[in-house]
Amino acid sequence: MTIIRHGVGDGTGSGGRTLPFAKATEAGGWLYVSGQTSMRNGEIEGHGIVEQAKIAIDNMLQIVTEAGYGVEDIVRVGVWLDDARDFWSFNKVFESYFGAHPPARCCVESPMVVDCKVEVDCIAYKEK
Repeated sequence: MTIIRHGVGDGTGSGGRTLPFAKATEAGGWLYVSGQTSMRNGEIEGHGIVEQAKIAIDNMLQIVTEAGYGVEDIVRVGVWLDDARDFWSFNKVFESYFGAHPPARCCVESPMVVDCKVEVDCIAYKEK
């Protein structure tokens, strides 16, 4: 089995540092996407959970698409919320992206490593 590492060295974190992990790793038809926040060009963007959730999910889906997968191939999404009170607002955003193809999902409240409100990751599968 071949392992493909997508986006190694492409990610930029706070302070312009190169992130020491792949944006996604693919093996045997499975795609594992690293956690995505509302970060663009090394800075957190967006005010409030709705805007940050859209940016984080867009970042995740961009990686999925670049790897040759689609939203319909996503089988599981992991969600970390900085504040559990944002759960229902996040769900509305989530449904707007995955309504027709709802994946399995885990959602937990957790303090974030960077100053953001949400982080998402996913696992996708596609017959190769």
